Amino acid sequence: MSVAIATTGFGPQARFQATAHSGAGAETPPASRTRLRLTRRGRVVFTGLAALPVILWAVVMVLGAGDAAAQSGSASSAVSFEYVTVDRGDSLWGIAESIAPDADPRVIIDEIIRLNGLDGAIVEPGQRLALPVLP
Repeated sequence: MSVAIATTGFGPQARFQATAHSGAGAETPPASRTRLRLTRRGRVVFTGLAALPVILWAVVMVLGAGDAAAQSGSASSAVSFEYVTVDRGDSLWGIAESIAPDADPRVIIDEIIRLNGLDGAIVEPGQRLALPVLP
C-alpha cells in the first residue's frame, strides 16, 4: 500500500489530498467544499454598507430642508388668525360652511382641527377656535 499526496491549486488556498493506494485500486471520495460563513462582525459590516445610502439620503434631505423649514416657521408666526367663539348649537360643519361656502367643508374642518389641536370634531359652547386664513 502506497500513499500519494496531490495538490489542487497554488498559494494559501491550495488543497492537499492524501490518497491511499492499495492493490485493489480503491480511491477516496473527493473532499467537499466548505460554505462561506459570515461572522457577526461580517453581517454588521454588510448591513452597514447596505444602509449607508439610505442614511446619506436622509442627511441630505434634512440639511437641504433646513432653509425651507426656517422660512415656513417664520411665515406662520407672522400670520394672524381670525377667531370665533362657539355658540350653543354650533358645529364645525356649520362654521366651515360659514367661512368658506364654496369650499369642501370636510377640508376646512380638517384644517380647523389641525390648527386648534383638537382631538375630534366635537366643540363646546364658549370654546374659542382659530380659523384658517383662506385665499
